[in-house]
Amino acid sequence: MADGIDLEQKQREEARWRILRVVDAGRPSVVSEQIIWRVLADIRIALSLNELRRELAYLRDLGLVELEGEDSVTWFARLTASGVDVVEYNQTAPAGIARPRKYW
Repeated sequence: MADGIDLEQKQREEARWRILRVVDAGRPSVVSEQIIWRVLADIRIALSLNELRRELAYLRDLGLVELEGEDSVTWFARLTASGVDVVEYNQTAPAGIARPRKYW
């Protein structure tokens, strides 16, 4: 069972990195959860809307994204300065985010 848990954890960490990249692509505008969800689905990262919101909240708690509309139907995300630094490899990625190694 440990392998299943490890795989699930790796998938969550990969999803978090991809979420950051999608939100970065939308800068400086906010990005809706539907857009994030669709991009993740297109690259074969299957999350329910509830799972996506859980990962967005995790990234918010790390100070990497700001969320708008948490008490409404649709959530929107925007990168914080720290989030931009993580995506641009100017800051160490926190544990729990599967950022690839910088190869350039």
